Amino acid sequence: MLKKQLEKHIAYALTTEEKKLNLYPEEKEYVVKHQLLSSNIVVVDVDSDTRYFNAVIERCNKETEELLSKEKLSFLTQPLNYLKVHRNEFLYVESTSLENIGVDSIALEFDEVFEAYTAMMGLKLQKKFGDAIKTHFDDHLQGDKTEYSVLFSIEDGMWHVNFPINFVDHFHMEMSLKEAYELIYRFLFTLVEDVEDNQ
Repeated sequence: MLKKQLEKHIAYALTTEEKKLNLYPEEKEYVVKHQLLSSNIVVVDVDSDTRYFNAVIERCNKETEELLSKEKLSFLTQPLNYLKVHRNEFLYVESTSLENIGVDSIALEFDEVFEAYTAMMGLKLQKKFGDAIKTHFDDHLQGDKTEYSVLFSIEDGMWHVNFPINFVDHFHMEMSLKEAYELIYRFLFTLVEDVEDNQ
């Protein structure tokens, strides 16, 4: 999926007059590593700060999933601790920038039971990749008692994934909401890359 998505972007760039391809750091590293670029494409480095410029950002009630407020991008500069203080809320972010990794949106909340910040999303990978997905979580989440959930939904044709970001490498309590979403993105990018490379 990741390779197909990036090949699609490359093919489109080749049809334009400028032949420019905008890539975030993870994507650039991927296309170079997998030798997907042709010599007549100009790669434009895109700062990951722009990933959520056109995102839908919503604060929602945890129990009812009722929309509390639509937020501007600037809301993501809030400290991650915002979710711990406002335990009755979760944050929902939907962005086209997530499509390359097979995700439409990511919800983030503070889980009082496990005392951890939990990311939740639907991951569009085939059912046959279940073992590879679970192996990635087992290998890349730090800590002895890391609880995560990976369940395939036949109805949706995707994996329903929940995992505590506290156990992801480079996590720290002082990060902003935006930094937390970037951490989740990089983790999922690596997951999808590993699954595809090992199929």
